Amino acid sequence: MIQVCKEIENLSDEIINIRRYLHQIPELGFEEYETSKYIAKYLEDIGIKVYKNVAKTGVVGYIRGNNPKRTVAFRADIDALPVEENTKVPYCSKYLGKMHACGHDGHTAILLGLAKYLSLNKDKLRDNVLLIFQPAEEGPGGAEVIIREGILKKFKADCIYGLHLYPEVEEGKVALRSGPLMAQTGEFDIYIYGKSGHGAIPQNAVDSIIISADVINSLQTIISRSINPIKPAVLTIGRIEGGERRNVIAGKVVLEGTIRAFEESVYNKIKDRMIEILKGKEIVHNCKIELIFRDMYPPVNNDENMVIRFIDIIGRENIEIIDPQMISEDYSYYQRELPGLFFFLGVRNEKEGYIYPLHNSQFNFNERVLAMGVQIYVNLLKGNGHIS
Repeated sequence: MIQVCKEIENLSDEIINIRRYLHQIPELGFEEYETSKYIAKYLEDIGIKVYKNVAKTGVVGYIRGNNPKRTVAFRADIDALPVEENTKVPYCSKYLGKMHACGHDGHTAILLGLAKYLSLNKDKLRDNVLLIFQPAEEGPGGAEVIIREGILKKFKADCIYGLHLYPEVEEGKVALRSGPLMAQTGEFDIYIYGKSGHGAIPQNAVDSIIISADVINSLQTIISRSINPIKPAVLTIGRIEGGERRNVIAGKVVLEGTIRAFEESVYNKIKDRMIEILKGKEIVHNCKIELIFRDMYPPVNNDENMVIRFIDIIGRENIEIIDPQMISEDYSYYQRELPGLFFFLGVRNEKEGYIYPLHNSQFNFNERVLAMGVQIYVNLLKGNGHIS
């Protein structure tokens, strides 16, 4: 477990209060007006230069070092999810149908805790530090907007760090790996247009529900028969809608799903095979099928040298080398621009009941991990010579 120094331990109550305030005001992507206002005011109050309205609702804090040779960036995501909270904590969400069910309130509190630590130790800071409070990680993706606005280039960032609270890892453990950590992801919609008719006269109709069953079964063979079995990938159809009444043959069915992979070539192969299969189904069933793709986030790929250094600084006893995870993160866009490292900070504690997964209405964590997150960031700055 990460050991927290006295100076950061003294900030723990303040960091927890930040998290609890943010937890009560969850806002969806590109709607984080109250959240960003709070972040900006906090940074200004502790004497940090603030840039507002970044990527619409994001905030950037910039701290100039005393003898800067490099600029180190840290990123926290600030948006919430359209989930009705069911935690029963006294600081639960004030907004119906919205909740910080993915720990972004914790990520933001950790980065503000780092800001507070640095404001108290400005005399020791050698290099520049860039604090990115990013909107819309859950969608449609704020990282790409920040990059398009030139924030990384404007401040000449040399590398970037980010973290995610993770209930699949034991509380206080740090999990990461070199190379692919999180998957590339995309969404798809399939519209099947048959011909409606009376259920008692099927020969005069084209049954979209029968076609959808065939489509689902055929698409599931892509991973098992078209992709190299040592290349991880997922194709999931999570929603199906069709039909009007029990005795009416459906004229239209909609399928919604997701694809995920760690290599772009595998991802593209899945898409190509989907197109080929659906074209064949049109001919076989004498129907029309429309396929719409939405490419989402690239894979999160950790810089190997940064991982080696990270393990050396944080201590191998605190590290778990985790298998690649099929979840996704738009932090990956930063890694396309400069060396980056993303890691998981474990929050699973079965004895205390912190067992619920991300995006669950009961997700919560023991807030002592927030100080650990700040400590990790401070250790990285010290271990890499950015601060004395």
